[in-house]
Amino acid sequence: MFRLSRFLRAITRSGEPAPTTAASDARRAPVVIWNLIRRCNLTCKHCYATSADRDFDGELSTQEIYRVMDDLQDYGVSVLILSGGEPMMHPDLFDIAARAKSRGFYVGLSSNGTLIDKNNIGRIAALDLDYVGISIDGMREVHDRFRRRAGAFDEALRGVRLCRRVGARVGLRFTLTQDNHADLPGMLALMRTEGVDKFYLSHLNYAGRGNRNRKDDVHMKMTREAMELLVETCLDDIRAGRDSEFVTGNNDADGVFLLQWVRRNLPDKAATLEAMLKRWGGNSSGVNIANIDNLGNVHPDTMWWDYGLGNVRDRSFAEIWEDVSDPLMKGLKQRPRPVEGRCGVCAYLDICGGNSRTRAWQLTGNPWAEDPGCYLDDEEIGVSGMPPRVEVTPWSRWRNASGARRRMSCS
Repeated sequence: MFRLSRFLRAITRSGEPAPTTAASDARRAPVVIWNLIRRCNLTCKHCYATSADRDFDGELSTQEIYRVMDDLQDYGVSVLILSGGEPMMHPDLFDIAARAKSRGFYVGLSSNGTLIDKNNIGRIAALDLDYVGISIDGMREVHDRFRRRAGAFDEALRGVRLCRRVGARVGLRFTLTQDNHADLPGMLALMRTEGVDKFYLSHLNYAGRGNRNRKDDVHMKMTREAMELLVETCLDDIRAGRDSEFVTGNNDADGVFLLQWVRRNLPDKAATLEAMLKRWGGNSSGVNIANIDNLGNVHPDTMWWDYGLGNVRDRSFAEIWEDVSDPLMKGLKQRPRPVEGRCGVCAYLDICGGNSRTRAWQLTGNPWAEDPGCYLDDEEIGVSGMPPRVEVTPWSRWRNASGARRRMSCS
């Protein structure tokens, strides 16, 4: 996660603390995004969990969740993001969240918002959650098409308003794609009119850019335009004294984009920002971000569901997380990471950390290949003159006998 507001505040307001380190600090226990349940009342186009409105076999029981929660606390984990599927469909969600709060965890809830209503908002308020993130992926028509259900936008917005009414800290989550990029200005306006103070822009973890010119690629142009708007909106809020927060996810090139934006527009702040970004270190999958799925499998982050590191029914989370005999984890915890192609020679590798390894994995089967989702062109990242990239297509990943993961090599 790239905390855009914190970086801009730190360089524009005297006395503002610098953002804490991310991937560069491997000593911290990770933030754990926990998919408690795979069931969901919606079937969204961009769902990474391939959820459906049915029960899934083999999910962790509530008692097992409690045991793992204690294990996580013993290891030093302090942040739990409860997700799904749709976590509101878990029959014991309120008990699980209450137990996590009583243990001192920072507890966030990631929901599609449609099941938050007048009958349960009192229970949500009583939990005193640290954050409720509600996904809205465009204005009414676009959102309903994304979520594949008429009325989903109005139901999600109802959830936002109810959370605001009871004083819960709520934020909007927006996944940027070519189908909804035109709705970003409207979403930022919606944030204002609804009194929401946090906005999370998630880049879609797409692949397939191949050797197209990033200057002309429509996806890359839309991403750049979105980031330009987000940076300007964030800075306007800071100057106006608004207590808003803008964050992005799933594309660590955002840090490099911000640095280059500041060099053009606030050049006297660029050196300070660059030092902060280097301490941040970019992508933190497998280091400071972890995922536990509904079956108890541990993954380097939520986008790695096809690569399991182990199961919390068999080993403690700490043992799984620190096991660098796994070649992927060895590489993810390595600094610099053993990335290849334009990522390997990028002038900003120490800021970006090689960006999303899942996009490279999905496209080529090689987790260390260059990230096809980097929207910065070769000149911007200092890799001009490299040979053209070979156009490749996703190919089927085979699994080992245990079904846990496909083996790979790592230097």
